[in-house]
Amino acid sequence: MKNMHNTTAGKVFDVFNFIFLGLIGLIMIIPFIYVVAGSFATELELTTRSFFLWPKEFTLESYKYIFSTNTFIRSLLVTIGVTIVGTLVQLFCTFTFAYPLSRRHLQGRNTLLNLVIFAMLFSGGMIPTFIVIKNLGLIDTYWALILPIAINPFNLMIIKNFFQELPVELEESAKMDGCTEIGILWKIMLPLSKPVIATFTLFYAVGIWNDFMSGLLYINDAAKWPIQLLLRQITMASSGANALSSMDPNYVPPEQGVKFAVIIVATLPILIFYPFLQKHFAKGMLVGSVKG
Repeated sequence: MKNMHNTTAGKVFDVFNFIFLGLIGLIMIIPFIYVVAGSFATELELTTRSFFLWPKEFTLESYKYIFSTNTFIRSLLVTIGVTIVGTLVQLFCTFTFAYPLSRRHLQGRNTLLNLVIFAMLFSGGMIPTFIVIKNLGLIDTYWALILPIAINPFNLMIIKNFFQELPVELEESAKMDGCTEIGILWKIMLPLSKPVIATFTLFYAVGIWNDFMSGLLYINDAAKWPIQLLLRQITMASSGANALSSMDPNYVPPEQGVKFAVIIVATLPILIFYPFLQKHFAKGMLVGSVKG
């Protein structure tokens, strides 16, 4: 059979694909380039030029304004710590719950699955969740940013389906060798789940890093603010209504530039982290998502 890519129609189709996907890529990347350029531009240029991809005059005023607050590094470290611990907690809870649910011989399995499906469709709501967090004494603690999102029901079902697709002979042979259920999960299932682990590590880390509402609801102490909450405060301060205490009271902050710089600061860590897991991402998204 003649290779389609060697035919005229195939070559035309390939050229069309390259052009079409290239345009889609430009549409996606140009706004981000504009944000990067705007974060290094002067306030005058941002107000006089509606769109540009390269500033006429480079300035670091927006970044100086962000880093001028003495709480920035502290909030950054808080978010890094919460992201690392929260991601580990979510992975542990999700995988240790998904594996038993994938075993068809588990007693009460259907009841648990129905509860998980119910949690996918309905949530307790903001006020009941806040009351639970308050009654547990988690207000103004870092656990309030972690425990309420310890398990994502949708991700749980995907991982459960992935475990079900693995050959049952692996489990049977391990049991014949005297391996316990915990040993099967640790020594067999998890090593085979590296693409899934990488994918959901990225999902969970991005979700916790970008989580703004939990900090707003549960953290009253400014010393414990995550980075998203602090950047919101910096953005509000940059409007000119008030300046940061460490700066000259007569200083007028670069309002538009700060907003762009905030986006870069909040996005850059994830952009750095993503390439290390990208090779597992496509495979991890597909496994466990077809069969039920």
